[in-house]
Amino acid sequence: MTALEIGIASFPLLMVLIFLRVPIGLSMFLVGLGGLMIVTDGTLVAFGRLKNETYSTFSSYSLTIVPMFLLMGHFATLGGMSSALFKAAEGFLGHRRGGVAMAAIGACAGFGAICGSSLATAATMGRVALPELKQYGYAGGFSAATLAAGGTLGILIPPSVVLVIYAILTEQNIAKLFLAAFIPGLLAALGYVIVISIYVRLYPDAAGTRPAVPWGERFAALFRVWPVLMVFGLVVGGIYLGWFTPTEGAAVGAFGTGLIAWLNGGLNRLTLTDSFMVTARSTAMIFFIVLGAGFYNGFLALTKVPQELADFVVSQGFSPWMVLTLILVFYLLFGCLMDSLSMILLTIPIFFPVISAMDFNMVSLPAMQASAAMEVLNVGVPDGMASGMLASIQEAISGGMELTRDQMKELGIRVTQGMADRIEAEYVAIWFGILVLIVVEVGLITPPVGMNLFIINAMDRKTKMIDTYKAVMFFVASDLVRVIILVLFPIITLLPLMLMR
Repeated sequence: MTALEIGIASFPLLMVLIFLRVPIGLSMFLVGLGGLMIVTDGTLVAFGRLKNETYSTFSSYSLTIVPMFLLMGHFATLGGMSSALFKAAEGFLGHRRGGVAMAAIGACAGFGAICGSSLATAATMGRVALPELKQYGYAGGFSAATLAAGGTLGILIPPSVVLVIYAILTEQNIAKLFLAAFIPGLLAALGYVIVISIYVRLYPDAAGTRPAVPWGERFAALFRVWPVLMVFGLVVGGIYLGWFTPTEGAAVGAFGTGLIAWLNGGLNRLTLTDSFMVTARSTAMIFFIVLGAGFYNGFLALTKVPQELADFVVSQGFSPWMVLTLILVFYLLFGCLMDSLSMILLTIPIFFPVISAMDFNMVSLPAMQASAAMEVLNVGVPDGMASGMLASIQEAISGGMELTRDQMKELGIRVTQGMADRIEAEYVAIWFGILVLIVVEVGLITPPVGMNLFIINAMDRKTKMIDTYKAVMFFVASDLVRVIILVLFPIITLLPLMLMR
């Protein structure tokens, strides 16, 4: 067998190990290590990589952001931030039809902004909101579906652990990925609220109402969420204002939530130790998955599977949109069976080169040149520019043509095809990452295997899983509509980045 054939054969072997319930990190590690031994005909390269990969993974400065965000989520729970968010949202929305469920979605979005984990958001908000939903007569299946869907906001609304991993794998800017995730995250929350509004009108018996809360109590509850706003504003705002790096921002966020939890009485010696231990276990699991992925991806790179796959797809002349659609469908199906982090680590090294080779025409060189030229001309015509040159520049801009080298020299600008290609590559990478994250998260609430559904249903044993399945399909439909919109209109995702340029 050739190296390429061995690389291709490794994928079904890896799937078999995963379906046999071998931990995915261990599966990727074993297949990658064994594959390296076979391809290199010995242990020298494989064991040498074992030494180097282990050190580079566990000493990575970029990955230190992961335990910081995980710890921030634990401290936020101890500080009562999840309860404060839900009570504030419930005060303003609870008296409306489906209002308590809408409040749960809003609380999930707020908690997701300081947690970064979908499963943690679902579990935490389930403990907070599920008793309230049951108290006010919400159907068990509808309640579980609402909280399961709301939990997916935890990983999309920045900060997000999975987005950090994606940024490292694709060598993208973490801050830009966080910024691009904002609008899709808000659209997700809005879509879920609309779904709830539609559902309670189709099934009036599925939701009860609660008495309206006096305005004084509403604003008092709103005031109590200031710690969440402060931490989120400090972390995210500090990153974009350049006060600190994303890693430093995560450390600041962890310290801030810890301080708030201590002031609120939720953090003591016992809970602090427990938080450190839980964070350490979660971090060790993530880091081992990253290590396993590093071995497997190194093996794939050696066999040239990603490059050959990209070349094959390009040579077939497939439409970039068709390729993107097929990849997203793959993520949707496998997202039902695997957690999002594992899916990202396993597949991005294979699919990202394919997408990077596609031309989505997101950036136009003439448009970039026209924008730069207009900035100059709006200030005034450069000294010494002849009227004929000015007329030719204006004609090129109005006709959507590229500016010549002489024209750019006269304007004092330099906008080349290489610059446009670099921006195009960055936009595609960020847009694709957001789409993948959304689709994988849809898998967490897609029957029959969606993990968020089982987490919430485990808290309410009296609710039949089939009832949860029926209700959650409304939320899945909302997610699919959102994916279609973001695919058709990439500018929705990329607008914050464009405004920053």
